[in-house]
Amino acid sequence: MDRTAFHPHRVVVLALDGLLPFELGIPHRIFGRPKDAEGRHLYEVLTCSIRPPGPVETDADFHIHVPHGPEILATADTVVVPASYELGPVFDEGVLTDELAAALAHIRPGTRLAAICTGGYVLAAAGYLDGRPAATHWADAERFQQVFPRIKVDADVLFVDDGDVLTSAGVAAGIDLCLHIVRRDHGTAIANEVARRTVVPPHRDGGQAQYIHRPVPDPQLATTTAARAWALGRLHEPIQLRDMAEQESMSVRTFTRRFREEVGISPGQWLTQQRVERARHLLESTDLSVDQVAREAGFGTAQSMRQHLQAALGVTPTAYRRTFRSGGAERYCGVGVAR
Repeated sequence: MDRTAFHPHRVVVLALDGLLPFELGIPHRIFGRPKDAEGRHLYEVLTCSIRPPGPVETDADFHIHVPHGPEILATADTVVVPASYELGPVFDEGVLTDELAAALAHIRPGTRLAAICTGGYVLAAAGYLDGRPAATHWADAERFQQVFPRIKVDADVLFVDDGDVLTSAGVAAGIDLCLHIVRRDHGTAIANEVARRTVVPPHRDGGQAQYIHRPVPDPQLATTTAARAWALGRLHEPIQLRDMAEQESMSVRTFTRRFREEVGISPGQWLTQQRVERARHLLESTDLSVDQVAREAGFGTAQSMRQHLQAALGVTPTAYRRTFRSGGAERYCGVGVAR
Protein backbone atom coordinates (compact mmCIF):
# COMPACT_ATOMS: atom_id res chain seq x y z
CA MET A 1 0.00 0.00 0.00
CA ASP A 2 1.26 3.48 -0.85
CA ARG A 3 2.32 5.03 2.44
CA THR A 4 1.26 8.51 1.34
CA ALA A 5 -2.25 7.23 0.59
CA PHE A 6 -2.77 5.61 4.00
CA HIS A 7 -5.39 7.18 6.23
CA PRO A 8 -6.59 5.51 9.43
CA HIS A 9 -10.31 5.08 9.89
CA ARG A 10 -11.45 7.90 12.18
CA VAL A 11 -13.67 6.92 15.10
CA VAL A 12 -15.24 9.82 17.00
CA VAL A 13 -16.69 9.03 20.42
CA LEU A 14 -19.46 11.34 21.60
CA ALA A 15 -19.12 12.01 25.34
CA LEU A 16 -22.40 13.13 26.94
CA ASP A 17 -23.00 14.33 30.50
CA GLY A 18 -23.67 11.46 32.86
CA LEU A 19 -21.54 9.09 30.81
CA LEU A 20 -20.20 5.85 32.25
CA PRO A 21 -16.37 6.03 32.26
CA PHE A 22 -15.98 2.31 31.61
CA GLU A 23 -18.11 2.41 28.47
CA LEU A 24 -16.48 5.63 27.27
CA GLY A 25 -13.14 3.82 27.44
CA ILE A 26 -14.21 0.78 25.42
CA PRO A 27 -13.85 2.34 21.92
CA HIS A 28 -10.47 3.81 22.82
CA ARG A 29 -9.22 0.50 24.16
CA ILE A 30 -10.46 -1.66 21.27
CA PHE A 31 -9.97 0.67 18.30
CA GLY A 32 -6.72 2.06 19.66
CA ARG A 33 -4.97 -1.32 19.36
CA PRO A 34 -5.22 -2.60 15.76
CA LYS A 35 -2.19 -2.05 13.52
CA ASP A 36 -1.34 -3.14 10.01
CA ALA A 37 1.73 -5.14 8.95
CA GLU A 38 3.79 -1.95 8.87
CA GLY A 39 2.85 -1.02 12.44
CA ARG A 40 0.46 1.78 11.49
CA HIS A 41 -2.66 2.30 13.58
CA LEU A 42 -5.72 1.27 11.57
CA TYR A 43 -8.00 3.56 13.55
CA GLU A 44 -7.71 7.07 14.91
CA VAL A 45 -9.91 7.59 17.98
CA LEU A 46 -11.03 11.07 19.04
CA THR A 47 -13.47 12.20 21.73
CA CYS A 48 -15.87 15.11 21.46
CA SER A 49 -18.76 16.61 23.39
CA ILE A 50 -21.82 18.54 22.24
CA ARG A 51 -20.23 21.75 23.55
CA PRO A 52 -16.88 23.47 22.98
CA PRO A 53 -13.85 21.69 24.50
CA GLY A 54 -14.11 21.43 28.27
CA PRO A 55 -15.37 19.32 31.17
CA VAL A 56 -18.04 16.62 30.83
CA GLU A 57 -19.73 15.07 33.85
CA THR A 58 -19.58 11.34 34.46
CA ASP A 59 -21.70 9.15 36.72
CA ALA A 60 -18.66 8.84 39.01
CA ASP A 61 -17.13 11.39 41.37
CA PHE A 62 -14.99 13.03 38.68
CA HIS A 63 -15.26 14.96 35.44
CA ILE A 64 -13.30 14.40 32.25
CA HIS A 65 -11.85 17.06 29.98
CA VAL A 66 -12.92 16.53 26.37
CA PRO A 67 -10.58 18.17 23.83
CA HIS A 68 -12.96 18.48 20.87
CA GLY A 69 -16.28 20.16 20.18
CA PRO A 70 -19.08 18.72 18.02
CA GLU A 71 -17.55 20.00 14.78
CA ILE A 72 -15.18 17.00 14.80
CA LEU A 73 -18.19 14.75 14.12
CA ALA A 74 -18.12 16.00 10.53
CA THR A 75 -14.76 14.25 10.02
CA ALA A 76 -15.81 10.87 11.43
CA ASP A 77 -15.92 7.62 9.50
CA THR A 78 -17.58 5.98 12.51
CA VAL A 79 -19.38 7.68 15.42
CA VAL A 80 -19.76 5.81 18.71
CA VAL A 81 -22.25 6.94 21.38
CA PRO A 82 -21.54 5.32 24.77
CA ALA A 83 -24.12 5.06 27.55
CA SER A 84 -25.17 8.03 29.67
CA TYR A 85 -27.42 8.27 32.73
CA GLU A 86 -28.33 11.92 32.14
CA LEU A 87 -30.04 11.99 28.76
CA GLY A 88 -32.99 14.09 29.98
CA PRO A 89 -35.75 14.38 27.35
CA VAL A 90 -33.94 11.91 25.12
CA PHE A 91 -34.56 9.21 27.71
CA ASP A 92 -37.85 10.52 29.11
CA GLU A 93 -39.64 11.51 25.91
CA GLY A 94 -37.52 10.21 23.04
CA VAL A 95 -36.70 13.69 21.71
CA LEU A 96 -33.36 15.42 21.21
CA THR A 97 -32.38 18.61 22.97
CA ASP A 98 -31.58 21.50 20.64
CA GLU A 99 -27.92 21.28 21.66
CA LEU A 100 -27.69 17.56 20.92
CA ALA A 101 -29.59 17.90 17.64
CA ALA A 102 -27.19 20.63 16.51
CA ALA A 103 -24.23 18.41 17.35
CA LEU A 104 -25.58 15.39 15.48
CA ALA A 105 -26.28 17.57 12.44
CA HIS A 106 -22.52 17.62 11.85
CA ILE A 107 -22.49 13.89 11.04
CA ARG A 108 -22.09 13.27 7.32
CA PRO A 109 -24.52 10.99 5.44
CA GLY A 110 -23.09 7.48 5.17
CA THR A 111 -21.13 7.68 8.42
CA ARG A 112 -21.24 4.41 10.34
CA LEU A 113 -23.02 4.79 13.69
CA ALA A 114 -22.69 2.64 16.80
CA ALA A 115 -24.25 2.88 20.25
CA ILE A 116 -23.42 1.14 23.50
CA CYS A 117 -26.33 0.45 25.88
CA THR A 118 -28.43 3.59 26.47
CA GLY A 119 -26.42 5.41 23.82
CA GLY A 120 -29.01 3.81 21.57
CA TYR A 121 -31.57 6.33 22.87
CA VAL A 122 -29.59 9.07 21.15
CA LEU A 123 -29.57 7.30 17.78
CA ALA A 124 -33.24 6.42 18.20
CA ALA A 125 -34.31 9.96 19.07
CA ALA A 126 -32.42 11.19 16.02
CA GLY A 127 -34.39 8.79 13.82
CA TYR A 128 -31.46 6.59 12.83
CA LEU A 129 -33.12 3.44 14.17
CA ASP A 130 -36.61 3.88 12.72
CA GLY A 131 -37.75 0.60 11.21
CA ARG A 132 -34.51 -1.12 12.15
CA PRO A 133 -33.61 -3.88 14.61
CA ALA A 134 -31.73 -2.70 17.69
CA ALA A 135 -30.29 -4.02 20.94
CA THR A 136 -30.07 -2.45 24.36
CA HIS A 137 -29.54 -3.61 27.94
CA TRP A 138 -32.06 -6.35 28.78
CA ALA A 139 -33.27 -4.45 31.87
CA ASP A 140 -34.17 -1.42 29.74
CA ALA A 141 -35.48 -3.13 26.62
CA GLU A 142 -39.18 -2.89 27.47
CA ARG A 143 -38.99 0.84 28.13
CA PHE A 144 -36.85 1.41 25.04
CA GLN A 145 -39.54 -0.27 22.95
CA GLN A 146 -42.29 1.82 24.55
CA VAL A 147 -40.50 5.11 23.90
CA PHE A 148 -39.58 4.14 20.33
CA PRO A 149 -42.32 1.85 18.98
CA ARG A 150 -40.96 2.04 15.41
CA ILE A 151 -37.79 0.20 16.44
CA LYS A 152 -37.58 -3.60 16.43
CA VAL A 153 -36.00 -4.03 19.86
CA ASP A 154 -34.35 -7.37 20.56
CA ALA A 155 -34.07 -7.84 24.32
CA ASP A 156 -31.97 -10.99 24.15
CA VAL A 157 -28.96 -10.38 21.92
CA LEU A 158 -25.58 -8.88 22.77
CA PHE A 159 -25.52 -6.59 19.75
CA VAL A 160 -27.17 -5.99 16.41
CA ASP A 161 -25.27 -5.18 13.23
CA ASP A 162 -27.64 -3.57 10.75
CA GLY A 163 -24.94 -2.51 8.33
CA ASP A 164 -24.32 1.20 8.82
CA VAL A 165 -25.96 1.32 12.27
CA LEU A 166 -24.95 -0.96 15.14
CA THR A 167 -26.30 -1.16 18.68
CA SER A 168 -25.34 -3.18 21.74
CA ALA A 169 -26.46 -4.15 25.18
CA GLY A 170 -24.63 -2.72 28.17
CA VAL A 171 -21.10 -2.81 29.53
CA ALA A 172 -19.21 -5.90 28.27
CA ALA A 173 -21.46 -6.16 25.20
CA GLY A 174 -19.88 -2.87 24.10
CA ILE A 175 -16.56 -4.72 23.95
CA ASP A 176 -18.17 -7.43 21.86
CA LEU A 177 -19.61 -4.81 19.52
CA CYS A 178 -16.30 -3.00 19.01
CA LEU A 179 -14.42 -6.26 18.45
CA HIS A 180 -17.08 -7.24 15.93
CA ILE A 181 -16.49 -3.99 14.05
CA VAL A 182 -12.73 -4.63 13.99
CA ARG A 183 -13.37 -8.18 12.76
CA ARG A 184 -15.78 -6.88 10.14
CA ASP A 185 -13.27 -4.25 8.97
CA HIS A 186 -10.00 -6.18 9.15
CA GLY A 187 -10.65 -9.88 9.74
CA THR A 188 -10.31 -12.39 12.55
CA ALA A 189 -6.52 -12.32 12.97
CA ILE A 190 -6.39 -8.63 13.90
CA ALA A 191 -9.56 -8.80 16.01
CA ASN A 192 -8.27 -11.84 17.89
CA GLU A 193 -4.97 -10.11 18.60
CA VAL A 194 -6.85 -7.13 20.04
CA ALA A 195 -8.91 -9.52 22.17
CA ARG A 196 -5.79 -11.27 23.46
CA ARG A 197 -4.21 -7.97 24.45
CA THR A 198 -7.44 -6.90 26.13
CA VAL A 199 -7.77 -10.32 27.83
CA VAL A 200 -11.36 -10.89 26.71
CA PRO A 201 -12.99 -13.69 24.69
CA PRO A 202 -12.12 -13.14 21.02
CA HIS A 203 -15.64 -13.73 19.78
CA ARG A 204 -19.13 -13.74 21.24
CA ASP A 205 -21.70 -13.77 18.49
CA GLY A 206 -24.20 -10.92 18.50
CA GLY A 207 -27.07 -13.36 18.71
CA GLN A 208 -25.81 -14.84 21.96
CA ALA A 209 -28.10 -14.28 24.95
CA GLN A 210 -27.39 -11.25 27.15
CA TYR A 211 -28.38 -12.97 30.35
CA ILE A 212 -26.68 -16.32 30.90
CA HIS A 213 -28.13 -18.21 33.83
CA ARG A 214 -24.82 -19.63 34.97
CA PRO A 215 -22.01 -17.30 33.78
CA VAL A 216 -19.77 -18.59 36.57
CA PRO A 217 -20.49 -22.31 37.03
CA ASP A 218 -21.38 -23.49 40.50
CA PRO A 219 -18.32 -25.44 41.71
CA GLN A 220 -20.69 -28.01 43.21
CA LEU A 221 -22.16 -28.80 39.78
CA ALA A 222 -20.69 -30.39 36.68
CA THR A 223 -20.01 -27.90 33.87
CA THR A 224 -19.62 -28.11 30.11
CA THR A 225 -16.12 -26.58 29.98
CA ALA A 226 -14.31 -29.84 29.26
CA ALA A 227 -16.74 -30.73 26.48
CA ARG A 228 -16.18 -27.38 24.79
CA ALA A 229 -12.41 -27.77 24.99
CA TRP A 230 -12.71 -31.32 23.61
CA ALA A 231 -14.84 -30.12 20.71
CA LEU A 232 -12.52 -27.22 19.85
CA GLY A 233 -9.69 -29.70 19.38
CA ARG A 234 -11.79 -31.78 16.98
CA LEU A 235 -13.68 -29.26 14.85
CA HIS A 236 -12.43 -31.03 11.72
CA GLU A 237 -14.22 -34.22 12.80
CA PRO A 238 -17.95 -35.00 12.92
CA ILE A 239 -19.16 -34.14 16.43
CA GLN A 240 -22.47 -35.37 17.74
CA LEU A 241 -24.30 -33.91 20.69
CA ARG A 242 -24.06 -37.22 22.51
CA ASP A 243 -20.28 -37.15 22.03
CA MET A 244 -20.06 -33.83 23.86
CA ALA A 245 -22.43 -35.00 26.59
CA GLU A 246 -20.30 -38.08 27.16
CA GLN A 247 -17.27 -35.89 27.90
CA GLU A 248 -19.14 -34.61 30.96
CA SER A 249 -20.81 -37.94 31.79
CA MET A 250 -24.22 -36.32 31.36
CA SER A 251 -27.35 -37.28 29.53
CA VAL A 252 -27.95 -35.36 26.31
CA ARG A 253 -30.90 -33.58 27.91
CA THR A 254 -28.99 -32.48 31.01
CA PHE A 255 -25.96 -31.46 28.97
CA THR A 256 -28.05 -29.35 26.58
CA ARG A 257 -29.77 -27.55 29.46
CA ARG A 258 -26.50 -26.94 31.31
CA PHE A 259 -24.79 -25.76 28.10
CA ARG A 260 -27.50 -23.16 27.47
CA GLU A 261 -27.27 -21.97 31.08
CA GLU A 262 -23.52 -21.46 30.82
CA VAL A 263 -23.04 -20.31 27.22
CA GLY A 264 -26.39 -18.76 26.33
CA ILE A 265 -26.91 -20.70 23.09
CA SER A 266 -27.40 -24.34 22.11
CA PRO A 267 -24.45 -26.72 21.55
CA GLY A 268 -25.29 -26.88 17.84
CA GLN A 269 -25.28 -23.10 17.46
CA TRP A 270 -22.00 -22.88 19.35
CA LEU A 271 -20.36 -25.53 17.16
CA THR A 272 -21.42 -23.71 14.01
CA GLN A 273 -20.03 -20.43 15.37
CA GLN A 274 -16.68 -22.06 16.17
CA ARG A 275 -16.49 -23.65 12.73
CA VAL A 276 -17.28 -20.38 11.01
CA GLU A 277 -14.51 -18.70 13.03
CA ARG A 278 -12.11 -21.52 12.15
CA ALA A 279 -12.97 -21.19 8.47
CA ARG A 280 -12.47 -17.43 8.57
CA HIS A 281 -9.05 -17.85 10.15
CA LEU A 282 -7.95 -20.42 7.57
CA LEU A 283 -9.24 -18.37 4.66
CA GLU A 284 -7.30 -15.35 5.92
CA SER A 285 -4.07 -17.02 6.96
CA THR A 286 -3.48 -20.04 4.68
CA ASP A 287 -3.41 -20.99 1.02
CA LEU A 288 -5.60 -24.04 1.56
CA SER A 289 -8.23 -24.56 -1.12
CA VAL A 290 -11.86 -23.88 -0.25
CA ASP A 291 -12.48 -27.63 -0.16
CA GLN A 292 -9.57 -28.13 2.26
CA VAL A 293 -10.75 -25.27 4.49
CA ALA A 294 -14.22 -26.78 4.57
CA ARG A 295 -12.80 -30.11 5.76
CA GLU A 296 -10.45 -28.55 8.32
CA ALA A 297 -13.26 -26.43 9.76
CA GLY A 298 -15.57 -29.43 10.03
CA PHE A 299 -18.12 -28.45 7.40
CA GLY A 300 -17.29 -31.49 5.29
CA THR A 301 -17.98 -29.94 1.89
CA ALA A 302 -17.35 -26.60 0.28
CA GLN A 303 -21.07 -26.24 -0.39
CA SER A 304 -21.92 -26.69 3.28
CA MET A 305 -19.29 -24.14 4.32
CA ARG A 306 -20.49 -21.72 1.65
CA GLN A 307 -24.03 -21.91 3.00
CA HIS A 308 -22.92 -21.32 6.59
CA LEU A 309 -20.62 -18.41 5.74
CA GLN A 310 -23.30 -16.89 3.56
CA ALA A 311 -25.79 -17.12 6.42
CA ALA A 312 -23.37 -15.78 9.04
CA LEU A 313 -21.48 -13.17 7.02
CA GLY A 314 -23.42 -12.56 3.84
CA VAL A 315 -20.40 -13.43 1.71
CA THR A 316 -18.92 -16.50 -0.02
CA PRO A 317 -15.62 -18.08 1.12
CA THR A 318 -13.86 -16.93 -2.04
CA ALA A 319 -15.08 -13.35 -1.66
CA TYR A 320 -14.16 -13.35 2.02
CA ARG A 321 -10.61 -14.51 1.27
CA ARG A 322 -10.22 -11.99 -1.54
CA THR A 323 -11.31 -9.15 0.76
CA PHE A 324 -9.07 -9.94 3.71
CA ARG A 325 -5.98 -11.07 1.82
CA SER A 326 -5.98 -8.37 -0.86
CA GLY A 327 -4.47 -5.68 1.36
CA GLY A 328 -6.74 -3.17 -0.32
CA ALA A 329 -8.89 -0.51 1.24
CA GLU A 330 -12.18 -2.25 0.44
CA ARG A 331 -13.47 -4.17 3.44
CA TYR A 332 -16.32 -6.55 4.04
CA CYS A 333 -19.48 -4.88 5.29
CA GLY A 334 -21.37 -7.48 7.31
CA VAL A 335 -25.06 -8.14 7.49
CA GLY A 336 -27.29 -7.90 10.53
CA VAL A 337 -26.77 -10.51 13.23
CA ALA A 338 -30.04 -10.28 15.10
CA ARG A 339 -31.55 -13.68 15.70
